[in-house]
Amino acid sequence: MAALPPGVLGSLDPTSDRAVFRQIADQLREAIDKGSFAEGSKLPSESELVEHFGVSRMTVRNSLSVLQGEGLVSSEHGKGVFVRPRPPVRRLASDRFARRHREQGKSAFTVEAEAAGSRPEVDNLEVKEERPSTDISARLGAPRRVLARRRRYLLDGRPVEFATSYLPLDLARDTPIAQPNPGPGGIYARLEELGHHLDHFEEEIRARMPSPQEVKTLRLGSGVPVIHLIRTAFDTKGRAVEVCDTVMAADAYVLNYQLPAT
Repeated sequence: MAALPPGVLGSLDPTSDRAVFRQIADQLREAIDKGSFAEGSKLPSESELVEHFGVSRMTVRNSLSVLQGEGLVSSEHGKGVFVRPRPPVRRLASDRFARRHREQGKSAFTVEAEAAGSRPEVDNLEVKEERPSTDISARLGAPRRVLARRRRYLLDGRPVEFATSYLPLDLARDTPIAQPNPGPGGIYARLEELGHHLDHFEEEIRARMPSPQEVKTLRLGSGVPVIHLIRTAFDTKGRAVEVCDTVMAADAYVLNYQLPAT
């Protein structure tokens, strides 16, 4: 059995009123935060932890369950417990929809993936006409029909978000926007080519726990929340031209904002 790295884990405090399994979880969490156990690395085995702390295997399992519930680690059957990757993408809200990116033929996701040094992919693409929900209809000015574009985004093969864009059908029907691949720069570039120059975006963001389907779609670990973001794009005439409903794996993103002080 391999020895634990020296000095990484200490001893238990017998005078503490904190449960033993939580003390062990605290030490492992601190070691992860300090980088003693790097992203993707394997934690000490149950046997190693049992020997180091002098506790039962069930106590160790309870400690690891705490970390799994916090989304810090994931368990692979027959292989062990591994440190989950930290957020790889910094979502720069003040820059991601800059016109220069569209003019370069790049979508916001592509720009952010490149900045993170990751390989972007899009799958599960579906484009269809449908009747909008009450909420989406209200945000878009009450159109009776919309074009819905659904897709999932991946970084280096890992699902990190899925999104559905809703556009008024009178804007999108019989245009490149209705095609699976709308072309360089994405749908915002096509909207501007159609005369709907973008003026501003409004975003609503909240964090919550995922639904079972979201866990499956994003392959989320136990205890990992999601970021639910709804964005509305407005053109220079004040018309809402798109609503994008996005669900993001919270452990895959850092949201970065620059706000004016005046």
